[in-house]
Amino acid sequence: MPKEYPASPKAQQLQESKKQRLTYILVVSALCIAFYVLGAWQNTTLPKPVGNSADITRVGCDPTTATAQSSGSGSVPSFGPGSGEALDFDAHHRLTINDTDAGAGLQPFLACPLNFSEYTPCEDRTRGRRFDRAMLVYRERHCPGKDEQIRCLIPAPPGYMTPFKWPKSRDYAYFNNIPHKELSIEKAVQNWIQVEGDKFRFPGGGTMFPRGADAYIDDINKLISLSDGTIRTAVDTGCGVASWGAYLLKRNIIAMSFAPRDTHEAQVQFALERGVPAIIGVMGKHRLPYPSRAFDMAHCSRCLIPWYEHDGLYLAEVDRILRPGGYWILSGPPINWKTYYKGWERTKDDLKQEQDKIEDVARSLCWKKVVEKRDLAIWQKPKNHLECANIKKTYKTPHICKSDNPDAAWYRQMEACVTPLPEVSNQGEVAGGAVEKWPERAFKVPPRIRRGMIPGLDAKKFDEDNKLWEKRVAYYKRIIPIAENRYRNVMDMNANMGGFAASLVKYPVWVMNVVPVNSDRDTLGAIYERGFIGTYQDWCEAFSTYPRTYDLLHADNLFSIYQDRCDITDILLEMDRILRPEGTAIIRDTVDVLTKVQAITKRMRWESRIMDHEDGPFNPEKVLMAVKTYWTAKASEEQN
Repeated sequence: MPKEYPASPKAQQLQESKKQRLTYILVVSALCIAFYVLGAWQNTTLPKPVGNSADITRVGCDPTTATAQSSGSGSVPSFGPGSGEALDFDAHHRLTINDTDAGAGLQPFLACPLNFSEYTPCEDRTRGRRFDRAMLVYRERHCPGKDEQIRCLIPAPPGYMTPFKWPKSRDYAYFNNIPHKELSIEKAVQNWIQVEGDKFRFPGGGTMFPRGADAYIDDINKLISLSDGTIRTAVDTGCGVASWGAYLLKRNIIAMSFAPRDTHEAQVQFALERGVPAIIGVMGKHRLPYPSRAFDMAHCSRCLIPWYEHDGLYLAEVDRILRPGGYWILSGPPINWKTYYKGWERTKDDLKQEQDKIEDVARSLCWKKVVEKRDLAIWQKPKNHLECANIKKTYKTPHICKSDNPDAAWYRQMEACVTPLPEVSNQGEVAGGAVEKWPERAFKVPPRIRRGMIPGLDAKKFDEDNKLWEKRVAYYKRIIPIAENRYRNVMDMNANMGGFAASLVKYPVWVMNVVPVNSDRDTLGAIYERGFIGTYQDWCEAFSTYPRTYDLLHADNLFSIYQDRCDITDILLEMDRILRPEGTAIIRDTVDVLTKVQAITKRMRWESRIMDHEDGPFNPEKVLMAVKTYWTAKASEEQN
């Protein structure tokens, strides 16, 4: 075969062909890169909230049942037509999700009648009458069965106004929002609440603190320190309108206040309207929905709980949820009975016997009485149980609990027993691990995580989670007015390690951290160790709160957890029930789930947009931003 030289025509033709192919490849590559960058830039441009409140698109209501009107409140972000085109995934994602209304088209949900305005599904008093009155079982959670569930939108009362901003909301609320005068009459002498024109005023009084909650807390501070950051989380049993919790907030102490839905109409609703943490609850037969070793302080001010009855059952439950070294504060009967026995219309012997029994139960729990001065008595739970074994030789009851999970609290019956503390090596060691003082404690690795007590979590993942939520909240701030005092009551419906709450500590909000009982791991104890509050919840059931009590709902992959467990339509209707008019919902999930969720929210008179993930359009997780539009029941429906 003849040899080919470079100068030959065949070689030149071969080289030219190679150059053309290389040029073609380079041009195509450059075009691909250019279009990729352009597309990414276009899809990651964030919408800006448009205008002020006057620019917001209002969605009209069913003319037969409700009326749409302006609340005259501050600005609310809008995600309607004026803020740009929503991302369209509807034609390409058809995931089957448990929703009984899937074939119902886009018919809007009707408004419920006005008599449902304060409907609390699992604390319905009519349903409660079917249950035993002993131990207040009839006031515990009793959720409706499938045949009792309603599927309509809970209306706000006529004339509803957006609540005052914090801190003014602590002292004032609009009468039309909670049209109940009963407490202002029944508790007039005790200064719980007063009616002033079209507003309620909360003077800060209480049954055992007629000088006001502030002065009462000052009295406690003289006995135990409330100002050095050691005490951060508290629980108030039988809270009234939560004035104790309201005035603790300025001392950087956050209280979980609870009270039943009883003859004191709407007391928990008043608390939440004030911007103070509260939940409907009662000490009955079941454990409180909190983990063990959760609270630094527990409080009862004439809460009428029979602490010494049922072998000390209720005080044993307080012991379960108190942190090692935590305090229990009692005021009201029988404390200082020598002064008040006539006013309480009880005999000296009766009151003395009651106090003796309480003292006896406290000793049997290995508690130490710290002080009793005038109207206050304070006990302290031990840091560990090293010495408790000797005490239990004298007090056989309550016995040491044999339950293997003291954190199990969802529909778990109380036990009259002492919850064992984690083992320690010396008398000075705090069982389960010590926590930092507030505010450092919010960002330190919680002892439960540091000690490997929560499977799959460690210090590295905790730190990564904190950074993740700082990034996510920075993204949210570009879309909704988190930093502008627009929101006060916030709920994280799937709180994980509490990173969302931690990223909000610099703002005037508080967060109800909810850990679903269906989660892969129980992180609520670690959330409390960080100095935040929260509760367990099964989102196939209603939450224990009144309608219109939260400004911002956050749901991170919540629907992925529940899509095979129950109907997501019912979860969204529950979100609508507890969200205030013009409140905001942030829902993070896969595109498949969010397209289904968005279709349902359109039937609930919400305005919504599906937005890109904070990392850009190529992340399969998206964010749905939604605003509940303002509407109320018609004035003609108002009951006389």
